[in-house]
Amino acid sequence: MLNDPHSHGLWEKTAPPAPATQPLMGDQQAEVVIVGGGFTGISAALHLAEAGRRAVVLEGADIGFGGAGRNVGLINAGMWVMPDDLPGALGDIHGERLLDMLGNAPRLVMDLIEKHGIACELERKGTLHCAVGAEGLKEITERASQWQKRGAPVMLLDAAETARRVGSRAYAGSLLDMRAGTLQPLAYVRGLAKAAIAAGADIHTGSRVVACERSGDGWRVRTDRGSITAPWVIVSTDAYSTGPWSDVRREQVHLPYFNLATQPLSPDLLSSILPGREGVWDTKEILSSFRMDQAGRLIFGSVGALRNTGRAIHVAWAKRALKRLFPQLGSVEFECEWFGKIGMTDNALPRFHRFADKVVGFSGYNGRGIAPGTVFGRTLAQLVLCEKTEAELPLPLSDPKEPALRPLKELYYEAGAQAAHFVGERF
Repeated sequence: MLNDPHSHGLWEKTAPPAPATQPLMGDQQAEVVIVGGGFTGISAALHLAEAGRRAVVLEGADIGFGGAGRNVGLINAGMWVMPDDLPGALGDIHGERLLDMLGNAPRLVMDLIEKHGIACELERKGTLHCAVGAEGLKEITERASQWQKRGAPVMLLDAAETARRVGSRAYAGSLLDMRAGTLQPLAYVRGLAKAAIAAGADIHTGSRVVACERSGDGWRVRTDRGSITAPWVIVSTDAYSTGPWSDVRREQVHLPYFNLATQPLSPDLLSSILPGREGVWDTKEILSSFRMDQAGRLIFGSVGALRNTGRAIHVAWAKRALKRLFPQLGSVEFECEWFGKIGMTDNALPRFHRFADKVVGFSGYNGRGIAPGTVFGRTLAQLVLCEKTEAELPLPLSDPKEPALRPLKELYYEAGAQAAHFVGERF
């Protein structure tokens, strides 16, 4: 996108084309204006249109341009926070609601893919959270126990079974979550957009919002070349927020994350590396993730930005890391490389904001955009449709608040990842 191969990489190369859209021109009326064309915004538009409401999406660049189109593609359940800690962080009512909603969120993603025939390389094979050393094993053992007592289909695997499934003996064990899976994220959000348009939603790309102002009992949302007036505004711009709701971006610390994709592997290699097609990430502080795409490319990622000195450092580290993980790969070359930014909140939990009367949004997915974004988009549609009240939402109302030393923390994460990968972080 925008002629930058480092922005969306393999996803742009292999996704089906986006549905045809145009910038907003002139002044229009709607029932709901949705700002942002990612998982949350497009999901909200789809569910509103299916309920017969006139919903208009304003996207500043292209569908899936932000976090949605650069996502690793793991359809995870839950958040980073341990399940038992959520009630303490949010209160018993909201904590249990959020656990229930996000625990079941991958099912909604998969149901929508099936319902609308979205071609996005869906794999329903689960994910493996792999333990690095004794501390990592302790972490996933506790996480497994907490999910199992809630009836979740998760299983703790020993080192031998993990090695069989991953194709590497680097890990002390793993947590298999059968609720989860993988997909091609840009293809998924484009497929959702196609379904939303077919249901009656309007999507305008190249339509950056520059202002939002009162207009009678509703709101007038303006772009450079037009405006939409509506009673409701849904804000779904998250970590890439600019303009009237840039507070959403400022309440998050940006963590850079890159992905590198190999050429399609040979049948022999595919039989020994992730033969079951699970998605994987590990327990290290500077974590790594890997998975296969439909063509058999191994996609490997970690914390860091592929710019300035970072590109050479991270690519060289990735080659060394893959050689240690999978000696059978031999010499590794990458077909595509790309990176984006993860918006991290101060407690690693998402937020619900009411910016003004009937101007609302969820944000702060902390690297878990696919399932939370999809289910939160549906939830916002339900709020507009009066199928839910704010008192019934899975998160309490909060005001955007900038964390202390945010710019310094962002510099630290980018520089720290470079330093760790330069010296050769061990497995």
